[in-house]
Amino acid sequence: MSLSARLGYDPLQNPSGETAVEPAGSAATHRYRAAGRQVSDPVYDVRLRIQRRLADELGPTLYTNRGAADEDLTARVREVLNELLAREETPLSGADRARITKEVIDEVLGHGPIEPLLRDPSISEVMANGAKSIYVERYGRLERVEVEFDDEGHLRRIIDRICARVGRRVDEASPMVDARLPDGSRVNAIVPPIALDGASLTIRKFAATPLTVGDLISYATLSRQGAEFLEACVRGRRNVIVSGGTGSGKTTILNVLSGFVPHDERIVTIEDAAELQLNQDHVVRLESRPSNSEGRGTVTTRDLVRNALRMRPDRIVVGEVRDSAALDMLQAMNTGHDGSLTTLHANTPRDALSRLETMVLMAGMDLPSRAIRDQVASAVDLIIQVNRFKDGSRKVTHITEVVGMEGDIITLQDLFVFDISADAGPMHMASLRPTGVRPRFVDTLAMYGVTLNPNLFTGGRW
Repeated sequence: MSLSARLGYDPLQNPSGETAVEPAGSAATHRYRAAGRQVSDPVYDVRLRIQRRLADELGPTLYTNRGAADEDLTARVREVLNELLAREETPLSGADRARITKEVIDEVLGHGPIEPLLRDPSISEVMANGAKSIYVERYGRLERVEVEFDDEGHLRRIIDRICARVGRRVDEASPMVDARLPDGSRVNAIVPPIALDGASLTIRKFAATPLTVGDLISYATLSRQGAEFLEACVRGRRNVIVSGGTGSGKTTILNVLSGFVPHDERIVTIEDAAELQLNQDHVVRLESRPSNSEGRGTVTTRDLVRNALRMRPDRIVVGEVRDSAALDMLQAMNTGHDGSLTTLHANTPRDALSRLETMVLMAGMDLPSRAIRDQVASAVDLIIQVNRFKDGSRKVTHITEVVGMEGDIITLQDLFVFDISADAGPMHMASLRPTGVRPRFVDTLAMYGVTLNPNLFTGGRW
């Protein structure tokens, strides 16, 4: 019997209505704690004591930038932990020792109680709404988990540790931050006084192995015909915008598209927080930077786009345009940097063009709408619309060509559309289907040695 079973019990009602006795360190206890009832957990007290002794023993070694020395430090921490546990006077079972070792290592070397969630491959997002309320996204659906931080200070320490590793900060003067984990996972944190109910931490995970186009086809996110067409467009140096809502999978699609870029081309990527995982050899990765504590040193996405034009890129890949950087991105697309890729937030291909126009106006230049639309119609060749459905699935719903201008209106034509009609079958059976319309840039693709199968645009019910 474990220490927690010997020293404390928690009476819980079982389904039959009888009182059941369960160890205080069990999952049921954590459910009670998550509900707001404090329960004594002797193993928890021992863990805190061991953790303090470990900090005294190893000192600042635990908090330096470790890099390649991670494995050596982990081994050293385990060695010291075993020594401290051997000297511990409280009787501990093997299960208790294993639990203490795991929790202390997660705390001092990882991200505290959420470390197991970050290691779980089935979880795509971790959301801490304060210290005691943690949710995850699993297979596209949100669920609450029986994990919590000790208190608000504990959560803030984890946030500070994440920010420090990438040279960012978060405090009352700068209460919002975008950062990343060493594996590229995106982190957003917001703290009081902006967050009224305590600090909030959101981590969007990325798989250790990026999804491939084959994965998207197997998940029915993209059809085989659509994938073949997009590969031809990227190889044929078409300028592509990936549009969609939050969490719809825009960055995943952008990663897949970037994988189609030939290995003999120079790629410059620009992001707020580095997320793209490109396998090509000739890649230069740039990341924007917020201001320092004195309000200086800001490097915006727009600054980086302008600088990238001087770096002799064959392709410019912008993780997301959300402000006046859209103007510089359009100019890059129109001045010889064909084949550039980017993402933006919008609900439909038409909305994507409207938002692009709005972001150009944010640059502060008094440009007429007709001039902006001419720029957009000339620069953008293709819009890929991605949506997340209620069942958690993510689908490419439109592949739309930007044809040109008719009067003051940018004309579009859908090349592939996601069929959600009644006769398409269940959602998981529906797929992206060709409309039968051939793109007008077929001849331009041929200039780059890319030919399209004539049967690519046939089929479906149109």
